[in-house]
Amino acid sequence: MLAIALNPATLITTFDPGSLIYLFDMIGIVACSISGTILAKHKKFDVFGCLLVSIVTAIGGGTVRDVILNRHPLFWMVDMSYLTVITISSLVMQIFFHPNSKRVNKFLRLSDTIGLSAFTLIGIKVADSMGTNVPVALLLGVITIIVGGIIRDMICNEIPLVLQQEIYITAALTGGILYFALHNFGVRDWVTDIATMSTIFTLRMLAIRYDWQFPTLEWKY
Repeated sequence: MLAIALNPATLITTFDPGSLIYLFDMIGIVACSISGTILAKHKKFDVFGCLLVSIVTAIGGGTVRDVILNRHPLFWMVDMSYLTVITISSLVMQIFFHPNSKRVNKFLRLSDTIGLSAFTLIGIKVADSMGTNVPVALLLGVITIIVGGIIRDMICNEIPLVLQQEIYITAALTGGILYFALHNFGVRDWVTDIATMSTIFTLRMLAIRYDWQFPTLEWKY
């Protein structure tokens, strides 16, 4: 299945939904594994510490989502490709990424944004396939991406990104709403999926580039 998913010729000519979604899932797995490894190595964790952080970052949200949906067995328990990809990507980053690089924050935000785009889509599609209503599907899409990031930041003694003023969950919800809107208009699945991910990625990157933030609520008296 992984070989089919990673075959560009097959995807371009057939756009097989199963393989395309599997590819998106693997993109999210790699991106979140990298973000977890970058932060852990920056905090001077050892090899196994970095690997642990990368694992919980990559599969934490999906695990919570599947438990909520009572979807068993858990995805990473029946397909060893997930843990294999996480391990390889984490080890590669540990070897080649310098923890004191001035680009730590940029790499972290970029990989986190890619994971946000892919995992929000995957979470929504999984929830939708289980027959949930739109608000619940959107919530589970958000859970799929934020839980792993929260655990990662807590382990690394950082304030979780989703609890700050940055445009993060809003980007995921905007993409999710677009997904259901396009789906209701009968747009092809692969077009809807790519449009959803592109919207989330673009909105998040623009928010980072122009420092878009939500204001805090404060009553002045």
